[in-house]
Amino acid sequence: MNFLTILPMAVVMVAGTQLVAAVFLASADRPRAASLGYLAGAGLVVTGGVTASWLVTRVVKVDVGAGLGRRAIESRIDVVVLALLVVLAVVVFLRRHTAGPPRWMGGLQRASPAYALRLGVLLFLAMPTDDLTMLTVGASAARHDLPWWHLLPFVLLTVGLLALPLLALLLLGHRAEVVLPRMRDWAQRNSWVVSEIVIGFFVLMTAADLLR
Repeated sequence: MNFLTILPMAVVMVAGTQLVAAVFLASADRPRAASLGYLAGAGLVVTGGVTASWLVTRVVKVDVGAGLGRRAIESRIDVVVLALLVVLAVVVFLRRHTAGPPRWMGGLQRASPAYALRLGVLLFLAMPTDDLTMLTVGASAARHDLPWWHLLPFVLLTVGLLALPLLALLLLGHRAEVVLPRMRDWAQRNSWVVSEIVIGFFVLMTAADLLR
């Protein structure tokens, strides 16, 4: 496994409410400032989340692995990651029919950069799918002895996907008024399918490691 293997999990991080919020902020009174605040908050949480998971897994692998042996501890980590992926798949499936954006998103029209930053932090901390994804990515990277910086492309891709509504606004101008609602509607209807496909791919990769 290398950092390219974990990159698709960034899609799971942003699918659904996270991307919908980014669309609303790109349509706010101060779209650039609000969107950048949101991206900063999300980037902080994702960086901290995968780093914490990576550190904990490395500590467990070194301390516990000294007694059990390298292969035994790696197999146990694979089992934990596989269990996290199964739970993640179930959570995504159960949330697939969430009807429309939450009411609080209507207030994002007047969001300040500070409010958007707090939203990015709280939204990514409070979402079970994001918590499970960060745990999975960090643990998988540590299990395969990937250095910490290999997590940075995952963080950058996550933030980059969230930045798509802002990029659409900057590149398309007034035409973004047509594109952004379509992006929001697509995310609400179909993002769970893409997430399940990505999770299934990661399940196969982890299961292959476990069976070796």
